[in-house]
Amino acid sequence: MHPAFTSSTDARPVPITFASKSSWDSIRATLPTAARRFAEANAFAAKPGQYLALPAEDGSLAHVLFGIEDQASEWRDLFRPGQLPGLLPAGTYSFANAPHDMRLAALAFALGSYRFNRYRKNDAPSAKLLPPADVDMTEITRMADAAALARDLINTPANDMGPDELAQAAKALAEKFGAKYSAIIGDDLLKQNFPLIHAVGMASSRAPRLIDITWGDESHPKVTLVGKGVCFDTGGLDLKPSSGMLIMKKDMGGAANVLALAQMIMDAKLKVRLRVLIPAVENSVAGNAFRPLDIFPSRKGVNVEIGNTDAEGRLVLADALALADEEKPDLLIDLGTLTGAARVALGPDLPPFYTDDEALAADVARHARTENDPLWRMPLWMPYDAWLDSKTANLNNAPGGTFAGSITCALFLKRFVESAKSWLHVDIYGWTPSAKPAKPEGGECQAARAVYKLLSERYG
Repeated sequence: MHPAFTSSTDARPVPITFASKSSWDSIRATLPTAARRFAEANAFAAKPGQYLALPAEDGSLAHVLFGIEDQASEWRDLFRPGQLPGLLPAGTYSFANAPHDMRLAALAFALGSYRFNRYRKNDAPSAKLLPPADVDMTEITRMADAAALARDLINTPANDMGPDELAQAAKALAEKFGAKYSAIIGDDLLKQNFPLIHAVGMASSRAPRLIDITWGDESHPKVTLVGKGVCFDTGGLDLKPSSGMLIMKKDMGGAANVLALAQMIMDAKLKVRLRVLIPAVENSVAGNAFRPLDIFPSRKGVNVEIGNTDAEGRLVLADALALADEEKPDLLIDLGTLTGAARVALGPDLPPFYTDDEALAADVARHARTENDPLWRMPLWMPYDAWLDSKTANLNNAPGGTFAGSITCALFLKRFVESAKSWLHVDIYGWTPSAKPAKPEGGECQAARAVYKLLSERYG
């Protein structure tokens, strides 16, 4: 069970009552006179996120009131209870009534208990929640633990999370679940035909690599996950400004979330033959860095002209996707922190996804809603594919202009997927810019929970 929860009943849990503006009057009428007067004296009005501790006669904590949105509100935050761990004093608590979604409220409580404390003491909240009835706490723990893995990996700075450290994290995960692990490192990438991964990572003192994990019964449907593992992105010779580098430790967020997803799949023992591919590199500046207008072959045999060295993520994904596609998987999924255009269009909290599979698109959208793991479908608009044309090579990684950057990135990757029965591409941000309920500021798990529930439905 996740450490945010307890099964102990040694002490009477303090009840937490959820109240909205429309329900507050009826809830207030049920309170003892002293509690009601205390709430009125403290101007408790059941505003979303408003918290009030009601004292007992002896001064101890007797009851907690917490404001949530009205049931009919289009602005309902199903993770609102994720604020509670940061508000509650030490003790054991229980939900006295139902929030909007009891399962998501329990998950939010666990997610809101997360703290990154590798480098300084940052004590996790000491409040514990008695598991709500009829909620699968094994599944809640599975998803919360996976989110913590993704967050920890992203939050770790690049000096301690380079290609080798990312590989070691992947290896540890593989060993935990009895999966097979291998990696192709440095110049061996050229020998084994991964020229784009090598090109992006060759300027770093830390060797690039392709991480490869396999797990599950060979007879089960093949599901392959590919995650962008750019451990730090300077932009290369198309150098980012200093402000643009401030959170570039998160540029391996695709890899972090793919590992989180893989952890859930293996822990749940889904009936799939899983493969995880992570091109792990650092996009650095040096005398041997790849240059604008350089042309490199790819694993697929397509020659790629470099339009911009800061569009490196799609390059490393291209070689990994080509390898994945050779096995003709039933489902091929890639996640990456790829384009600023996606953030301009949809912001940091709503990653776009792309697929030609209508049934898959519907399932992704449905699970994104039910898991409160927002995703929004964007089109693989084929008329824009011509924008990728190069005058000197087969295609350009970053055509000029500022239009449709997330779409053209998806179309670029699509060029490297032909044989997979179904393909899903997600352009995540992997970061929470400012704290929200259940989402502390910093590295974030995006898309993994929604995709996991989709896979559970199909292969559970």
